[in-house]
Amino acid sequence: MPERDAPLLSVLKGQSLSPPPVWFMRQAGRYLPEYRQTRAEAGSFLDLCFSPQQAAEVTLQPIRRYDLDAAILFADILLIPMVLGQELTFVAGEGPKLSPPLSESGNFRLAEKPDMAILDPVYETVRLVRRDLSDEKTLIGFAGAPWTVATYMIAGGSVKDTAALRRHFYKDPARYDALIHAIELATVDYLCGQIEAGADVVQLFESWASGLPTDFLRHYCLAPCARIARAVKDRHPDVPVVVFPKGAGSVLLDYADEPVFDALGLGTDVDWDWARETLSGKTVLQGGLDPLLVAEGGERMMQAARRLKETFAGTPYIFNLGHGFVPDTPPDNVAALMSVIRE
Repeated sequence: MPERDAPLLSVLKGQSLSPPPVWFMRQAGRYLPEYRQTRAEAGSFLDLCFSPQQAAEVTLQPIRRYDLDAAILFADILLIPMVLGQELTFVAGEGPKLSPPLSESGNFRLAEKPDMAILDPVYETVRLVRRDLSDEKTLIGFAGAPWTVATYMIAGGSVKDTAALRRHFYKDPARYDALIHAIELATVDYLCGQIEAGADVVQLFESWASGLPTDFLRHYCLAPCARIARAVKDRHPDVPVVVFPKGAGSVLLDYADEPVFDALGLGTDVDWDWARETLSGKTVLQGGLDPLLVAEGGERMMQAARRLKETFAGTPYIFNLGHGFVPDTPPDNVAALMSVIRE
C-alpha cells in the first residue's frame, strides 16, 4: 500500500496531531436525510448492504457533509453468519433475525466451506469508495468480533443481556469453541478481502464485552481478536488493526498490552483521565464521547468535546464517540461538534 499523507494513518503510527483526526461510529446512518433517501431507494437494509453503488454513496455522505478524516465502510457485522450458513433477514421494528438460532437447533451444522463469494459486493463497495475518496482521507474496513457475532447466531437475533448465552459455552464448550474458531477464520478472510479492495485500516467491533467475567472475556473476546489481528498482519503487515471492546472494564489493560492491536477504542464507560494515565503510553486511543451528548447538543456537548481533546492532547489520539450516533441526532449538532474538534 503506497504511503499517503493521511492524518489518521499518521496517528496510528504513533504521532500526536492537533487538532486530532476525527471520524464517528455510525457516522453514516438514519440521522442523515441523505441516508434515509438512499435507503428508501435501495429497499431493505440488506439490499443496501449488498448494493455497491448505494453502499458506497452512504459511506461517502458524511465525508461530504462534515469533511471527516476517515470513511468507514457501510456494511453490517452480521454478514459473516451468512457465509457460515445461517439465513439473515431484517424485520422492521425488530432488527436482525438469524435462522435457525443455534440455541434451538442442535442439529444445525456450520457450512463446511464458508461461501465467501457472498461478500463480493462488499469488496466492490470498498473499491468504489477508495476510488472516490481523496488521498488524505482514510478508509476503514471492519468486522464484528467473534463473541459478538456468536451472540446473534446463538440467539437468532439481538439480545439485551448475554448472560443466558454464556451458559451455552459452559454446557458445550467444544461446540461453541468450534463456532468461535469458524467465525475467526471467516473474519480473517473477510478483513483481508477488504484490505485487498482498498481499506487502509480495519476495526473489530466487540459490542458485547460488557458484563462478562474477566476469564471468559479474555478467552472468548481478547484472544480471538488477537488471533484475527495476527493473521491479518501476517498477510498485510503494514495495515493497522483497531479493536473496540465496549464495556471490557479492567481487561482494557490486557488489550492495550497486546502489541498486535494498533489502537484501542474507548467506550462511554471509560474514565478519560484514567485512560490518559494508564493506557495512552501503551497504545493509540480512540473515542470516548457520549453520543447522547451530541444528540442533545449545546454548550454541554461543546465543553465535553473540548475536555476530551485537552485530556488526550500530546498523545496519539483519534477523536470519536464511545458508541455510535443515535438515530435522532440532529445533523447540525454534528456540525457544531466538528467546529469544536477543528479548533
